[in-house]
Amino acid sequence: MPKIDKEMVQFEKDLLQSIGEMKRGEHAAVHTAEQIVPRKRGRPLGTIKETPKVSTTIRFDADLLEALKSGGRGWQTPE
Repeated sequence: MPKIDKEMVQFEKDLLQSIGEMKRGEHAAVHTAEQIVPRKRGRPLGTIKETPKVSTTIRFDADLLEALKSGGRGWQTPE
């Protein structure tokens, strides 16, 4: 008798479950043209933060920058 692979048994169960759900229409909803709204340009709604980060520039003396870099890799990342 051949050895039964538990992973393949689970795959077969999941596949049969998916086929059953598909036949019952649980997974693939059909949309009409009226339900489909064309995507507008720009970021999707709700993805813009209330308080967005602000870009800035800071200048250091060369000796201070060298001291910061001497900390090794990741010196720019806050701990």
